[in-house]
Amino acid sequence: MKIQLSQRSSDIPYSPIRKLLPFEVEAVKRGIKIYKLNIGQPDIATPAPFFTSLGNDLPEVLGYGPSQGLPEFRKAVSDYYKRLNIPFEPDEIIATVGGSEALFFAFLAVANPGDEIIVFEPFYTNYIGFAVYSGVTLVPYTLKAENGFHLPAREEITRLITPKTKAILSCSPNNPTGTVFTQAEIEMLADIALEHGLFIISDEVYREFSYTGQTPPGIMSVSRIWDQAIVVDSISKRFSACGARIGNFATKNRCLYDSVLRFGQARLCPATAEQLAAVSLYSMSDDYFESVREEYRRRRDAVMKGLGEIDGIVCHSPDGAFYIMAALPIDDGDRFAKWLLTDFSHEGETVMVAPGAGFYATAGMGKNEIRLAYVLEAEKCTRAMEILKVAVEKYIKEVM
Repeated sequence: MKIQLSQRSSDIPYSPIRKLLPFEVEAVKRGIKIYKLNIGQPDIATPAPFFTSLGNDLPEVLGYGPSQGLPEFRKAVSDYYKRLNIPFEPDEIIATVGGSEALFFAFLAVANPGDEIIVFEPFYTNYIGFAVYSGVTLVPYTLKAENGFHLPAREEITRLITPKTKAILSCSPNNPTGTVFTQAEIEMLADIALEHGLFIISDEVYREFSYTGQTPPGIMSVSRIWDQAIVVDSISKRFSACGARIGNFATKNRCLYDSVLRFGQARLCPATAEQLAAVSLYSMSDDYFESVREEYRRRRDAVMKGLGEIDGIVCHSPDGAFYIMAALPIDDGDRFAKWLLTDFSHEGETVMVAPGAGFYATAGMGKNEIRLAYVLEAEKCTRAMEILKVAVEKYIKEVM
């Protein structure tokens, strides 16, 4: 008798970002220099206090911590929120294994298998994985580059609501579009959730990366939705500490908090050492964030200038995060991304991009799109765009 795996083991897709790794490895072996714009891994140095804390502030025995996270970490996050007028107390925060676990816990807590969560596409590709894990169905609404990937009219969202709808998932500043939702858009989502009895899961991990001159509004700016609001957060991008895998889940809803705490108890606790080190990060000054924002602004401008030199491209200049979704005059983003690594180089160099289709739940969407992460210094971004221009021209002439 043949042994079978679970249905979810076949339903979960390969990461559209990480599935290209074998081709990257082979390209490096051939001596090709790769500009990696496929993944949100900044090259900005992790602040030194993080490593100082790892060396100096650890206990003699690195034991289990509380499932909800260390008190000093939760207080540091609470203090950070309060500086931004986000009113979370330490006992309303749960430390998680990155923002990813916070999202997964949110899915598990608000929806049963077969229930639905409305999401705006293109979206962070791992939302699909969390949905498969939890048995939740993502119901997408496709946003358009023509209006900067902003939200549609209220009735366009409400028509997606069914008796199975349990939540709306929002991300601002957005991965992968870089769009920053307005206060009016946040208010609209809150009103929809209140009217229909839904949770709002607000992915706010890119809060510091807004180039509008203002702190982007989050869901907690709408006090009437507090009992139905979930904030997902992380130190990964904010402090260029992706490998630390420390994030947090925050809510004022005590029943919801208790449910997520029990999920946390099942995995014992998040990493103790990294939580202790993260405490130092949350005391970074506003000068740190301003310098990082300015650096990403330079990178964004370099990429947008280079993209403007590519005939037939359609893209929107992002107001936040550090990503750009671009539609290219190509037939297949997956094929193109692989070809860049297997069959193309320009002066011994190539570019690594993320195929766009993986950021959609709707079949057939994003087929000719790519996502670029401007996580390299501006000069390297400029060079990468020069190479990308040559690549697009050659692909159209020789491959399509």
